[in-house]
Amino acid sequence: MENNEELKAEVAEETATEVVEETTAVEATATETVETVEATEATAEEKPAKSRRGRGKKQKIETVAEEKPQSEWTENVVQISRVTKVVKGGKKLSFRAIVIVGNKKGQVGVGCAKASEVIIAIQKAIADGRKNVITVPIFKTTIPHPVQAKSGAGCVMLRPASQGTGIIAGGAVRSVLELAGIENILAKSLGSKAPLNAANATLEALKSLSTFSDMAKKRGLSMAEFLN
Repeated sequence: MENNEELKAEVAEETATEVVEETTAVEATATETVETVEATEATAEEKPAKSRRGRGKKQKIETVAEEKPQSEWTENVVQISRVTKVVKGGKKLSFRAIVIVGNKKGQVGVGCAKASEVIIAIQKAIADGRKNVITVPIFKTTIPHPVQAKSGAGCVMLRPASQGTGIIAGGAVRSVLELAGIENILAKSLGSKAPLNAANATLEALKSLSTFSDMAKKRGLSMAEFLN
């Protein structure tokens, strides 16, 4: 009996010791958890308030687009026509573009080009028009003197006009005169009405214009004598 009581006492002591050890371990784990939570809260308090407000929102990045310098040249597409070329095996389709190029300051040109696409044809016509630019003598928003010129089947007559008259012309002739910078003029197409012929005839008429100073030199007079 005594032995049984001693064994029970030993088992009770061992069980109590294990319970105390487990309790100590739990308390240590709880202390570590509390310290971790406190450290996390301290870190969160150090962050600025703006970062909390900005959660879930995308920051807007403002970009300033660079403005491209505007060119002084103006292009006016007069006609786009579809043309075909008969080749071996069928017909080859392409487009022809007629473009007037000018800066409205006395310089103007006419370009004509063909390509398989409309945009490419226009670009080629613009490049062709800038190669053929001429300088037009302008006298008080009009031309110095009457003129008439031909180009192929086209024939155009130009006459000076007083201030406020405007451009009395139509079609390709009007486009050429506007982009040349002429504001008051009387024009009449006497030949073919085709845009290319009319534009080329107008260009030839503007080429043949002479300034007062050139005419005075040819006659051997001064400007005062020439104007009187």
